[in-house]
Amino acid sequence: MQTILGSGGSIGHELARNLKEYTSDIRLVSRNPKKVNESDELMAADLLSAANINQAVKGSSIVYVTIGFKYNLKVWQQNWPSFMSNVIKACTEHNCKLVFLDNIYMYNKEDLDGMDEETPYNPSSKKGLIRKEVANMILEGIKDGKLTALIARSADFYGPTIPENSVLAETVFKTLSQGKKANWMSSLKFKHSFTYTPDAAKATAILGNTDDAYNQVWHLPTASDPFTGKEWIDEIARELNVTPKIQVAPIFLIRIMGIFSPIMRELAEMMYQYDRDYVFDGSKFEKRFNFKPTSYLEGIKEIVRIDYNK
Repeated sequence: MQTILGSGGSIGHELARNLKEYTSDIRLVSRNPKKVNESDELMAADLLSAANINQAVKGSSIVYVTIGFKYNLKVWQQNWPSFMSNVIKACTEHNCKLVFLDNIYMYNKEDLDGMDEETPYNPSSKKGLIRKEVANMILEGIKDGKLTALIARSADFYGPTIPENSVLAETVFKTLSQGKKANWMSSLKFKHSFTYTPDAAKATAILGNTDDAYNQVWHLPTASDPFTGKEWIDEIARELNVTPKIQVAPIFLIRIMGIFSPIMRELAEMMYQYDRDYVFDGSKFEKRFNFKPTSYLEGIKEIVRIDYNK
């Protein structure tokens, strides 16, 4: 049995589809799980409950954590450490492997240009401190020999049918398609990597089903040489066949907007990711598994085709 905790999101859905290549015994766990494959086992659960987590993990050989809590600092502080502690306890008790889908918030902000698996942890945000704590819980479990696990880390996501989880979808694809100005934070001149969700899901399934991939960190495959903010907007506008109108939001404006908008208030501390080159290196995975990530132009075309019917 391979189990996905937080199966309702875009990655969980894609992951379930990809796991079918390896097993017909897939358990999808969320508040309101829905089948992806006909043979999927559904388990409705409150994943903030230790008892529910233990029941969901029981009988599993591999557990994938793809859950995303509300993008709110207080929610993260309350939920992430206790959730991960319960997952690790359950995986240890039931002797199953753990695959954790992670982000890059814990990395030193001065090392974002060429991030790889050796980039030092030195978070400059409160959310980053939480992600560092959670990642270290897994790494310490591995070091102690109590846990078999891996961390699959991604850059910011983009991909079809995920507007609620993608800043790029919300601020560029959606706004341009509605005839509005694209929004970009801080500066248009810096490069910014995005990981294509179908690639991320496929790679996570590969890692989970490769014995020697465990007990280490992996960057998920991500196209190299990313666009600058200006290039992202220009290419998306070209594919949508609209004029690339742009509005840049500097940090002071984000903070003002945060007075009225909860999401902008939460994004303010992450602005450092847009005032420098943000380049994600997935070459370790790509070389090990001979995997070529989807190019940015191909990804844009597919998103526009699926989500905007063009």
